[in-house]
Amino acid sequence: MKPTTLGLIVGNRGFFPAHLCESGRQTVLKALAEEGINVIALGPEDTKFGSVESVSDAEKCAALFKRHADEISGVLVTLPNFGDERAVANVMRWSGLDVPVLIQAFPDAAGQMTVADRRDSFCGKMSVCNNLRQYGIKYSLTTLHTVDPTSAGFRVDLRSFVATCRVVRGLRGARVGVIGARPAAFITVRYSEKLLERAGISVESVDLSEIFGRAHKLTETDPKVKAKVEQIRAYVSVKDTPVAALNKMARLGVVIDDWMAENKLVASAVQCWTSMEEFYGVVPCTLMSMMSNDLLPSACETDIAGLIGMCAMALASGKPSALVDWNNNYGEDPDKCVVFHCSNLPKDVFAPAPIKPEDVMVMDYQAIIAGTVGKENTFGTVVGRVKAEPFTYCRVSTDDYSGRILAYLGEGELTNDPLNTFGGFGVARIPNLQGLLQHICEQGYEHHTAINLSQVAGAVNEALGKYMGWSVYWHR
Repeated sequence: MKPTTLGLIVGNRGFFPAHLCESGRQTVLKALAEEGINVIALGPEDTKFGSVESVSDAEKCAALFKRHADEISGVLVTLPNFGDERAVANVMRWSGLDVPVLIQAFPDAAGQMTVADRRDSFCGKMSVCNNLRQYGIKYSLTTLHTVDPTSAGFRVDLRSFVATCRVVRGLRGARVGVIGARPAAFITVRYSEKLLERAGISVESVDLSEIFGRAHKLTETDPKVKAKVEQIRAYVSVKDTPVAALNKMARLGVVIDDWMAENKLVASAVQCWTSMEEFYGVVPCTLMSMMSNDLLPSACETDIAGLIGMCAMALASGKPSALVDWNNNYGEDPDKCVVFHCSNLPKDVFAPAPIKPEDVMVMDYQAIIAGTVGKENTFGTVVGRVKAEPFTYCRVSTDDYSGRILAYLGEGELTNDPLNTFGGFGVARIPNLQGLLQHICEQGYEHHTAINLSQVAGAVNEALGKYMGWSVYWHR
């Protein structure tokens, strides 16, 4: 992932010790540099200690942010003293930036409360938030009201905020592709292109016949096809997969790669059951797994809304997302369930050291539909058990009746509980799972959810709810 760039506003107020701005600015810059974050900020040559207090200061900072608007993903407001609340709000308004904003206030030291050293940032933060709210500018808060930028707590807040910035920047203006029509049986994954477009997410479609036609024109000797075969072999064990199926996969993969590059797409959703198998002769799972693993999320059954959840978590964590079914209860434990797909799960979510030999990730045929279309037409699934790690889940959905985009999300853990099954699978433990399932069913959500082996629910919630303006339920 490319480093995130933040704009920095150093608040100042003449009634309070200005020297705190000099030391505070340096402390914050050091923390940002240690986190690998690029910074756009006024310097001491521009204003007093590079801080913002007057109308003139605000104009200078706003102009600087305007010049770098294409780079800035978020703004950090730091208050080494009380800070001028109106100047901070004016910078945001005059800059024209519509990005996440984090407010951080320095703590006072109990032994340094004289006129020479007292900050009053505790109070100033409330005034800054009040003015931003009056101006209609959305903002985020640190976990603690005042927090030292050198503390571990601030670093956690900063990383979460940067993740939020990546999600917002990544989704606004995102272009995603849908390959083929929605399978007739899957009306559960209907979605509104118009609502997504209004949110800044464009959907580019292509018919399966075009993809198949282009793939059939390629030959096994084409350099791109040969290279794709080698990529597949390097990615997953193909010892039981016929060479003819590998070549079909490679041709399909080349066409999809070229189509996505031509259209500047960052993610895809693919029609599978059963046109792909009947009329082309493979399942696209391995190709989709490879794309997701490279942080180009790919969802099955043309589930575009589910794909957006995959994208959001991949942007937040920098790790690949998978799309799974909430599939089965796990025995009598009300807080555990089986997550499953047949599968196109990305390689990085699979356990490297399986519990049983059959849990290791390999390419296989799609056992569920092989009896319908023939085993020889269903090679390409990636099967195995997912890692036993903490994870975040997220489901996005469009509600035409209310004109809203909805989402739910939360965190849990994938466990090592024994399970003898097929496909890509795992056992998930989620606190108050029954409450979550009630919410899913009451609200009529789809049976798919996106998962990511990270804990980024807070960052994604902030991005989708506060900054994208979607209706989000955070299950905690």
